[in-house]
Amino acid sequence: CLDDLISGKSKFHNVFHYPTKTWGDVGVIAWLVDAAAIISQKALLKCSYAPYARIMKKICWEESFHILHGRDVVLTMMLGTDEQRELVQEALDRWWGPLMQFHGNPISREEDPMYVWRIKSQGNEEARQQFLDGYVPQIWELGLTVPDPKLRKNEDDVWKYSEPDWDELKRVVTGHGPKTAERLELRRTSREETAWVRRAVLAEAA
Repeated sequence: CLDDLISGKSKFHNVFHYPTKTWGDVGVIAWLVDAAAIISQKALLKCSYAPYARIMKKICWEESFHILHGRDVVLTMMLGTDEQRELVQEALDRWWGPLMQFHGNPISREEDPMYVWRIKSQGNEEARQQFLDGYVPQIWELGLTVPDPKLRKNEDDVWKYSEPDWDELKRVVTGHGPKTAERLELRRTSREETAWVRRAVLAEAA
């Protein structure tokens, strides 16, 4: 619940701890961050907890619109001015690290309790490879540069890449990201300022 989020008991995903600076960010987030998200979400479609599996169908369907919108924003900017193209590339440069961290440490399926308990049907590295396979060619096609000189696909059809900063990921998801405090404070303030609405509704219901 929101109280748990504000208190720090529950956590939100790493990508929500970073700033959104320009329209380049808007496009990259909606296209690539949501693409990474839908890969994770599709891995939950066969979740062993039936209510969760059922609702994921609607979530995956809705997320697909975000990806199309984001790609449209990026494509429009890439067909625009030099400044617009630079905004997209600059956003990609900043978001590539969080994107590569998105699916988590490359632990084996046997070590992943979410997989062992059949909460998800795909390992972390499988999800990351699927993301790279699906979106790196599209990124290149638009004339963008992936900010990783080591990124390449081996003869065995596996993507090789620079090791993500897992220490940064740990810091961010434990509440020490660049925008964590600001965003939690916004939700805390909003909750306090709307408390009278909840009290009024609950009193009327009683």
